[in-house]
Amino acid sequence: MSVYMLLLPGIDQEWSLRTFSCGVQEIQPVISGYARIVNGEEAVPGSWPWQVSLQQSKTNSWHFCGGSLVSKRWVVTAAHCGVTKSNVVVLGEHDRSSSQEKVQKLAIQEVFTHPQYSSSTTSNDIALIKLATDAELGSTVALVCLAAAGDRYQSGQLCVTTGWGKTRYNALSTPSKLQQTALPLLTNEECKNYWNGNILDSMICAGAAGSSSCMGDSGGPLVCQKNGVWYLVGIVSWGSSRCATNMPGVYARVSLLRAWADSIMASN
Repeated sequence: MSVYMLLLPGIDQEWSLRTFSCGVQEIQPVISGYARIVNGEEAVPGSWPWQVSLQQSKTNSWHFCGGSLVSKRWVVTAAHCGVTKSNVVVLGEHDRSSSQEKVQKLAIQEVFTHPQYSSSTTSNDIALIKLATDAELGSTVALVCLAAAGDRYQSGQLCVTTGWGKTRYNALSTPSKLQQTALPLLTNEECKNYWNGNILDSMICAGAAGSSSCMGDSGGPLVCQKNGVWYLVGIVSWGSSRCATNMPGVYARVSLLRAWADSIMASN
């Protein structure tokens, strides 16, 4: 595997959480680049404080999807995760095998799925989870900023995806500790070289460079940093059934879905 140190703008600067309401973490990540999720590496505990684990129930901690905390009451995930009100949102987790972490297990009040989500094409693969109670923000639980409507991102820009998904496609279980990997963005035209007409406007691609999201990462974040602030640019959606690291992963494009998300959160 090829590993290099990834220095992202502003990542070594001290930013106060009081300065920004989202996208800035107290515990800084250390990213060595293409070093699983498939070909990723364990994240620094608490360094991706918006990452959530969606679990079966209060009594069944089976992790089935990821998500991102975007306000005290709202989590963004993928529509295809099929979240229901009987599931639970877990915040502040790093090692799912540990009982020592101070996690928050929050009930779900309502789930809103994009009305144009299609399970056949996986277009508009976004759902919003309204929490029954406010999340308590702190060093290991914080908000990520949503990419602005119309935001454009350059091909080759390095972004980061995180999750507890499988570290190889045929693994029998998912890792207990949160994994991360840095991935370059592709234009949709570049992505069509791999996935042909399956790439729609509501999607954005990243990867094909030695690492990949995999089963269990679904719904989790693809974040890009701008001026020291992290933005949720993509939602883990679909990709190679074998989690091939030479194929790009496909993510729901938040900038295109932002207007819908804003309207749901404002009216509920």
